[in-house]
Amino acid sequence: MVLAALSLLIWLYLFFLNGHFWQIWIADSDAQRVPPLENWPSVTAIVPARNESASIEATVAALAAQDYPGRFSVVVVDDHSEDGTSQLAQKAAAAAGTQVNVDVRAAPPLEAGWTGKLWALQAGVDAANPPDFFWFTDADVVHAPETLHKLVSRAERDRLDLTSLMVLLKAESFAEKSIIPPFLYFFLMLYPPRWIANSKTRTAGAAGGAMLLRSSALARIGGLAAIRGEVIDDCSLARAVKKSGGRIWMGLTRKSMSLRSYAGFGELRDMVARTAFTQLNYSALPLFGTLIGLLLTFVAPVALALSTNPIVWAPALLAWCLMCASYLPTVVYYRLSPIWSPFLPIAAIFYAYATFLSAVRYWLGHGGQWKGRAQAKKPSSGDSEIKI
Repeated sequence: MVLAALSLLIWLYLFFLNGHFWQIWIADSDAQRVPPLENWPSVTAIVPARNESASIEATVAALAAQDYPGRFSVVVVDDHSEDGTSQLAQKAAAAAGTQVNVDVRAAPPLEAGWTGKLWALQAGVDAANPPDFFWFTDADVVHAPETLHKLVSRAERDRLDLTSLMVLLKAESFAEKSIIPPFLYFFLMLYPPRWIANSKTRTAGAAGGAMLLRSSALARIGGLAAIRGEVIDDCSLARAVKKSGGRIWMGLTRKSMSLRSYAGFGELRDMVARTAFTQLNYSALPLFGTLIGLLLTFVAPVALALSTNPIVWAPALLAWCLMCASYLPTVVYYRLSPIWSPFLPIAAIFYAYATFLSAVRYWLGHGGQWKGRAQAKKPSSGDSEIKI
């Protein structure tokens, strides 16, 4: 009875008081119109690319096709790829013509204390003629032609220092349909867009697939060096900008899409495990609390709803209904059948497993594995934490 009541209280809070995170339509930038500008600021897109041969040509082509009235250029930084990423990026740049200047260059050797992606971004920043805005975007994302136009319009209208969009992630296979929509749902639960945009709250989040950063804001936080060792670079950047007094905003878009696909549950598990323990500051106590919280919030209502005691099953069933109702907008956003909504607890178990695995890998010195690099390694006794 106590567990059922506690689960219900948790869901009453999440549903009504947690920034209305589940109301996806509030953050849907595709449904929002922003006015045009008289004077368009200059923008340089920085694309860090490591072994992205499968997507880099489409990404560069989409950037070169941006319908943007102001001065716009692109810098692709090849982060020591081994699959011909640089050559394919140069091919796409040549095919794009001269309308948009696309510069493809190699990242210098990784400097100690930096994560690979941030080091590549820094190389791009160093190579660019100082623009009014930097547009940090991933090498596996294809943006709609109007994306930059809308990002800059919003940033200028609302005087934003960091404007980001969560691009549409692929959800085509059974595994992706099971895990990707919950990924968005859990992300919004942790970082409600309303709280992100509210200057009076400490919540700061961003989506690394599309981040428009004002150059003056980057200088104010001390440049990318201020977050050089962070694995979750997008949210760390948002936190630094907001802490410095900057205004930030994050929305969703279906028009810019990630090309990255996941062959099965194993790849999705590794995607979650790469940063899950980082999110918990590599601490065992938050890990334990998170695992218990996931079970109490998502699994307990389903298990207790099977009880024959109405004092138990009634509040548990209500909690499960609130869970399903809050997840349904995300399911609809991904254009899936509403039947997926009641199965969120199964995804929660998967995420609990991946989070625990993330901690185990970190303790074994293999944390943050991505593109052949361990982004976070367990420090040896007496040493400070090391991130590469």
